[in-house]
Amino acid sequence: MCGRMAVTLPPDAMAKLFAAVPDNDLPRVPNYNVCPTNNVHIVAQGPDGRRQLKGMRWGFIPRWYKKPAAGPLLINARAETLAEKPAFRNAARTRRGLVIATGFYEWTKDAEDGRDPWYISRADATPLALAAIWQDWHGTEGEIITSCAIVTTGANAPMQAIHHRMPVVIAEPDWPLWLGEAGKGAATLMQPPADELLTWHRVDRTVNSNRASGAELISPLTVTAKGVSSL
Repeated sequence: MCGRMAVTLPPDAMAKLFAAVPDNDLPRVPNYNVCPTNNVHIVAQGPDGRRQLKGMRWGFIPRWYKKPAAGPLLINARAETLAEKPAFRNAARTRRGLVIATGFYEWTKDAEDGRDPWYISRADATPLALAAIWQDWHGTEGEIITSCAIVTTGANAPMQAIHHRMPVVIAEPDWPLWLGEAGKGAATLMQPPADELLTWHRVDRTVNSNRASGAELISPLTVTAKGVSSL
């Protein structure tokens, strides 16, 4: 699963890394608490076949929704059923993208059912390229919203200590295949990443609020016999 993210890479650096043409209206960075329905940075193929760096609503809107909130908020799409679900199957074939994140958050529960957040990022400190699907939603009054969902799969062995699901992370050599630039076979990429790819640490519960902001949200906590404290 993936329910919150942090993004710190400047848009010009994102565009250079992914060899993409940036749109003019991109989400602000840094943002240490990207929440569902916020716009995220995503690389996708444009109409001219070139990669574009775009801002899209995080929360996939099926075509049959009368309003964006007419049904469940679809922030994730399961890899196992992606090609079968009516909401996702067309996008899975022709509209795949890469959501750029510095890291994402996941939660465990303590003995009192409190939610303890963890910040998860690449061990080599490079940005994450998360598999995503997207599409345009057309409202009855001419409104157009471009929205996306992050593709998830079963967690790899280390991540299972935190959650049983995780985002699909696309390695750089596989970006062309996922984006539809290198023929067919993208379905083979929807696997858990190598066990050593990611690292994580506990962070303060402040991030549990969708109004929280600031770099301190990803600061590590150390667990002691008396509780937790900032490092």
